[in-house]
Amino acid sequence: MHTLGRNLREVLNLVHDLAEKRIGVRSLADPLPINTIDEGMGRIAFLLLALFAEMERTFTAERAAHARAAAEAKGRHVGRPIAHSADKIEYARLLKAQGTSLGKIAAKTGIPKTSLHRYLADPASAELV
Repeated sequence: MHTLGRNLREVLNLVHDLAEKRIGVRSLADPLPINTIDEGMGRIAFLLLALFAEMERTFTAERAAHARAAAEAKGRHVGRPIAHSADKIEYARLLKAQGTSLGKIAAKTGIPKTSLHRYLADPASAELV
């Protein structure tokens, strides 16, 4: 399924602009004959479908936000999984303080050099990514 816009306003503006140029939008996938060139029910049906799609996007976002809040309330980690544990990062910092090269630190900890640059650059930014 393809979309005409990111939200209801964008779809309505596009359909309006096309209508001014005497171009209609027709749904090929739906069993109902929906065509915006028709002044009557076709246009109304199209607008209703666009409205329902916007409502579904809104409800989906609300459900996802509720699920995240419920997971956080139960103490579960939400979002991207933690790539490297705090213990490994601390061990990498210890090795760096001892003068160990990044290549050897990467080999011992299993943390890629690109991540080590980020973790070891500023101890204050100990964010687990």
